[in-house]
Amino acid sequence: MQLALFDFDHTLTTCDTYSRFLRTVATPGQLARARWTVGPWLLGYRAGLVTAAAIRARVSRAAFAGRDAAAIADLAARYAREQLPGLLRPDMVRRLEWHRAQGHRMAVVSGSLDLYLRPRCEQHGLDLMCNRLQSVDGRLTGRYDGGDIGPRKAREIGLRYVLGDYERIHAYGDSSEDRGMLALAHERWYRGRRIA
Repeated sequence: MQLALFDFDHTLTTCDTYSRFLRTVATPGQLARARWTVGPWLLGYRAGLVTAAAIRARVSRAAFAGRDAAAIADLAARYAREQLPGLLRPDMVRRLEWHRAQGHRMAVVSGSLDLYLRPRCEQHGLDLMCNRLQSVDGRLTGRYDGGDIGPRKAREIGLRYVLGDYERIHAYGDSSEDRGMLALAHERWYRGRRIA
């Protein structure tokens, strides 16, 4: 048995699907405030001064705190159905299909949200480890249930799988958050190129 691990944004897709989803669900007031509340953090992220986890936490609070969980789930299901298929990289879809044809177990390991990743993964028979939004009494808190998986992908993989049971592990990623996951693999792909 072999295991194939895939990051989602910028690995299986051509872009960051989380930021697109945020723009889809943000209210006009949130979008107006984001220029001042999130804008400086985004500039810091682009300059390498703010981590991906820090920017995700900031924008998640801004977009989701106090929002109706069921309404956001409905928007996420529509996003998964209508938007995600057009954002997938054809070369990586072929790679997924190759692993499927070989009978390998496959998983998406992502800092993006289960609300729109779960429907796609279930439809295509992929395991999923990703961020989940916390809710209390039907309202989102703007925080992640169990914390942000992004910086701890390798740990989550180790908790989910007995890695010694797999004769070969393949990993695909594109960012510093994927380095731990890549280190677990025999065959490593980084930004579309095989590095080991």
